Amino acid sequence: MKRNTLLISAALLAAISGRASAQAAGASAAPVAQQAAADPVLEARTNAVAAQLRCPVCQGVSIQDSPAELAQQMRGLVREQLRTGKSPDEVKAYFVSKYGEWILLQPRASGFNLLVYALPVLAVLGGLAVIVVAMRRWTKPPETPST
Repeated sequence: MKRNTLLISAALLAAISGRASAQAAGASAAPVAQQAAADPVLEARTNAVAAQLRCPVCQGVSIQDSPAELAQQMRGLVREQLRTGKSPDEVKAYFVSKYGEWILLQPRASGFNLLVYALPVLAVLGGLAVIVVAMRRWTKPPETPST
């Protein structure tokens, strides 16, 4: 019980001291989402890049659409990197280096990833071939017995 109380007290002190140091440094205490409204062009670029990155917490949701705190922090990181002059491709490459190709919602069409794009097309073509062969067999006139 004393250990839990001590841990909670330490966490509260760390949170209070972190907030006080951020305010002392002149940083805004506003949430990351509210910091974005100042520059609409930068915000549009941030949204475009964030829509292409997968949220590590939520399943199948981009960091643009995710309400998770980690996604908000990642959006802030995207915004900061774009603000420093990095291109969207460089920002995506940064996240790929940290999380791997998994972080991209749309995998690159190269190497093994080509199977993701090629298999559906090949499956449809194979299905059409099966249908054509079956239709020819069904519509073929019956053979007459030779006399």
